[in-house]
Amino acid sequence: MVVAFRAIFRTVRVKQHFSSPETSPFIPAGDQKFLYCMWHDALVLPVFAAHQPSTTALVGQHNDGSYVSNILAAVGIPSVRGSSSKGGARAVKQLIEATNDRHVVMTSDGPRGPEHQVKDGLAYIASRSGKPVLPATFGCSRQWYFQGSWTDLIIPSLFAKLHIIIGEPIFIPAKAKRGELAEYTARIQAEMDRLDKLAKQLALGQIDEMPEFPSQVVPSKSPERKAA
Repeated sequence: MVVAFRAIFRTVRVKQHFSSPETSPFIPAGDQKFLYCMWHDALVLPVFAAHQPSTTALVGQHNDGSYVSNILAAVGIPSVRGSSSKGGARAVKQLIEATNDRHVVMTSDGPRGPEHQVKDGLAYIASRSGKPVLPATFGCSRQWYFQGSWTDLIIPSLFAKLHIIIGEPIFIPAKAKRGELAEYTARIQAEMDRLDKLAKQLALGQIDEMPEFPSQVVPSKSPERKAA
């Protein structure tokens, strides 16, 4: 399967849109490490779009997670297994301890959906780890769908156009309480929805150019925090 995906992606034209150069997952990590959030159905897209030298993925312990973890291992991306429903606390601690010098990637609507709905565990991990959240969305001009346990995975068609958008960092305070986490989760949801729409419009040619981000500067590095 990995060989087939690589063959497909050699024909795909990838266009990247970053809020600033430092937010790219396709270059070695700088001083600031990020927590990338994306939709579960798009998780194959960044894996094969380009090499990621400094990312670790949080992968659920469901059946899809085993499949994804094997793919990630085959392309050299380490993963930590866990979810909000099984192995969650242990996975969060392991994730924070293992990724002080790396970016983290999460599917923010996993492990069981609902599809395209951000779970509050994302904001919690961002708060406890000190890594700002980067919304990441993807749009394909044409695609196939690979059946998963609760949502289908998007696979670009041959010679498709793929637009990748990485938004601006969302910093979440350390030890944020439940109410604060809910507010930040809603903010992340709104930005994911906005950027997801833009990625699809770009891929389908409904708009010609990516609108400018409000700021092109990544704020100063937030302190990395240790697991409790």
